[in-house]
Amino acid sequence: MASFDHATPERCAQLGRTLTAASLAWSDNGSQDTPQCLTYTVTDPHGRTWQISPATNFQIPASNAAQIWQATCAELATTTPVLSARKVAQQIKDAP
Repeated sequence: MASFDHATPERCAQLGRTLTAASLAWSDNGSQDTPQCLTYTVTDPHGRTWQISPATNFQIPASNAAQIWQATCAELATTTPVLSARKVAQQIKDAP
C-alpha cells in the first residue's frame, strides 16, 4: 500500500520556503494532516498554474530520499519527475 509518511510538516514548510525564495506565488489546500490529499498550487512567471503533490513512497528513489515532490501543469501538458523542493521550484520557474 502506498504511503505518504515522507511528506512531514518540516518538508512541507521547506517546500513553502523554497517556493517563496524562488519568487513564485503559491498556496496549499491545508491538507498537511492527510498528505495523500495535499496539493500546492503555484503560479509560474508566465501566469500558468502548476499543482505540486507529494509522491508515493513507491516513486521516491532510494538513492535520494529528499526527492518527494511532483509537479503538473495542465497548460503545458507536462509532469515533472519526482524532485526535491529546490529542483521542483526551479523546474517551475524555468519552464518556457
